[in-house]
Amino acid sequence: MWAVGIEDTFITAPNPKTGRTLDEYELTDHYARWRADIGLMAQLGVRCARYGVPWHRIQPERNVWRWDFVDLALERMLALKIDPIVDLVHYGLPSWMEQAFLDPDYPRYVAEYASRLAERFRGRVKWYTPLNEPRITAWYCGRLGWWPPYRRSWPGFVELMLAICRGVVETVRALREADPDIVPFHVDATDVFETEDPALEAEVDTRQEIVFLALDLISGRVDARHALWDWLRRNDADAQLLEGFRREPLELPIIGVNLYPIFTRKRILRDHGGRLRIRMPYASGELIETIGRMYFARYGAPLMISETADKGSVDRRLEWLRRSVAAVATLRGQGVPMVGYTWWPMFALVTWAYRQGHRPLHSHLLQMGLWDLDPDPQGQLARIETPLVNAYRNLVSEGAASVGRLAKAEALSSDRLGA
Repeated sequence: MWAVGIEDTFITAPNPKTGRTLDEYELTDHYARWRADIGLMAQLGVRCARYGVPWHRIQPERNVWRWDFVDLALERMLALKIDPIVDLVHYGLPSWMEQAFLDPDYPRYVAEYASRLAERFRGRVKWYTPLNEPRITAWYCGRLGWWPPYRRSWPGFVELMLAICRGVVETVRALREADPDIVPFHVDATDVFETEDPALEAEVDTRQEIVFLALDLISGRVDARHALWDWLRRNDADAQLLEGFRREPLELPIIGVNLYPIFTRKRILRDHGGRLRIRMPYASGELIETIGRMYFARYGAPLMISETADKGSVDRRLEWLRRSVAAVATLRGQGVPMVGYTWWPMFALVTWAYRQGHRPLHSHLLQMGLWDLDPDPQGQLARIETPLVNAYRNLVSEGAASVGRLAKAEALSSDRLGA
C-alpha cells in the first residue's frame, strides 16, 4: 500500500507564554484548501492515505457535534477512490477537557467520539488509528511539559502513557462495536538507541524498551516479567491498572512505524558536566531494515511505514526516498511483512517550535514534502510541485521496481539544479 498524509498535529490550547496554538491544518491553510489538497493525493495514484480529523472542531463543546468539514473531506477521498486511514487523535484534544488525557472521563469521551464517526461511515471507512504516537504524546505532555497537562517528570510520563493507552483500548472496542469490519491501525514513533559509553548501556536498554511500551501495554504483554515492570512501579504505575491491560489485550492487526533519518537514531552520552544528552546522527536506509526486523520479531504482525521523509533539498529528499524504498524491498525479500509505505508529510509542515516562540510562520516551514509550501512571507502558501511528485507517482504505479529509474532521476535533478 502506497500512501501519503498531511501533517495534522492539533495542539489547540494556547501556549501560556506566547498565546499561540498549533493546528497544522489551519497553519498550512488546509481548512481552506482541503478539496485541492485531496486532489493532489489523487494525482499520485495512491489508493489509501492517512488523514487526521480535528476532534476539537468536530466537538467544540461537550454536547455539540459539527461534522461538516469531516463529512466533506472524507467523502471527497472516497469519491476519488482513496481509502482514508482515519487518524482520530493526533496529540491534542478539545479544550473542554481541562486536564487533557488525565481527565478521568477521557477514555469514555474518546470512545464516544470514535463510535460516532465509525457509525457515520459504517461500511465505507475501514481503517482507523486510535491515537497517533502514544509515546511521543506522553513525552510532550508528561515528561517535557510542552503540551497539556504540562507534566515534567518520569512519573508524569508514565501517568500519561497509562491514560492514553486506556483510551486506545476503549476506542478500539467502540470502533469494533460500531462496525466489526474496522481494522485498528496502531501507529507509534520508533527510535533506535545506542551509546559508545559502556556505563550507559543500561540506560540504552531502558529507553529502547520504552519505545515499545504502548504496544506492549495494549497487547497485554506487560506483567511482572516485563523488562520495564520495576521501572514502571518505581514511577508510580498502579499494578491493578497494569493488570487491566493484561486481562483484555488487543490484537495488533497491523503496526505502523513512524521513522525519519533525522530523528530516529538516538545516541546517548554524557556531556562534560555529567548530564545525560541525546544526539541524533543522520541514519542510513539500514535503519529501516533494523526496525523492521526488530518489530516483526517482537510482535509477529504486518508492518507499514506510516511516516517517513527527509528535510532539505529536493535531491536529499529523493535520495531518502530511494534508500528507504530499497530497504522496504529488502525486508520483504527477507520475509518481513512490510505491507505499506507512507511519505509524510505530503507538503511542508510548521515546526512544533512555532507554538513556543514568536518568529513568523514562514520561518517555521520545514520542507519535507513531495510538494513545497511557498516560504514567501507575503505568499499564500502555494503548493509547489517538486520532482518528488513524479518519482512517487512512478513508485505507486510500478512499485519498488522503479527505484533504479528513481536514482537516474536524482542524477538528472542534480544536474539541472547544479547541485
